[in-house]
Amino acid sequence: MNTVKTVLLLGLLSGFLLYLGEVFGGRNGLMLALAIAIVMNFVSYFFSDKIALMTYGAQPVTPEQNAQVYARVAPIVGGLAQRMGIPMPRLWIINDPSPNAFATGRNPSHASVAFTEGILNSMSDFEIEGVVAHELGHVLHRDILISSVAATIATAITFLARMGFWFGGSRDDEREGGGIGALFMLILAPIAAMLIQMAISRSREFDADAASAKYTGRPYELISALQKLETYSKRMPLEATPSTAHLFIIQPFTGESLMRLFSTHPSTEERIARLQRMQG
Repeated sequence: MNTVKTVLLLGLLSGFLLYLGEVFGGRNGLMLALAIAIVMNFVSYFFSDKIALMTYGAQPVTPEQNAQVYARVAPIVGGLAQRMGIPMPRLWIINDPSPNAFATGRNPSHASVAFTEGILNSMSDFEIEGVVAHELGHVLHRDILISSVAATIATAITFLARMGFWFGGSRDDEREGGGIGALFMLILAPIAAMLIQMAISRSREFDADAASAKYTGRPYELISALQKLETYSKRMPLEATPSTAHLFIIQPFTGESLMRLFSTHPSTEERIARLQRMQG
């Protein structure tokens, strides 16, 4: 059901992008919107993982570099990857005390899993296993690519809305209230795109949680990890960029004033409740 929902939302997001281009620029605007989407998705497909890792200053975890960390996490990651039938991902560590983790990469053969120092210091090996299984669930389902495409299209919609407002469109001159309509689109188009993108991200989180429960055989591992993450992340918030917030296992912003509607993740309470039903 989540997969069908994701496909429908991606289709809606893409259609909205093309419609916006046609509204502001007619046929030429439609072609421009299509060209922007193709270029941005190309960049997202091949370089989104590198951009995300560079953004947080991630360092590789190998037997030569960060040997102690490698000795701890490599067996956990390798065992789960073998169970899931995917290649061993590259491992990275982020020098940040806030506990969190994310996976990135366009497909299982080019996947990476990054841990903050905070999550390794605050979690037991069983909890780390639950977190890793969740992240590898994203890799298995190719969620990183889906989320990156959604984020890219949403960015393109925002760009087109602003460009259309400042430069006008072919239809604005042909009907009254064109300026008001452009202002309306400038405000609503990015909000609508953001809401759709976040709905896609929330949908994929539930599937990754289910994958963690399935491949560890112990939903309580992830339940315990999520409870700790929820507590510690509020005490030590991770400064994350809006374009990469959806990658992390838990919402990296503490902002409780933000409406759930604008969250890239479902509420931790709802995620735990679903995992508890699986455990039962």
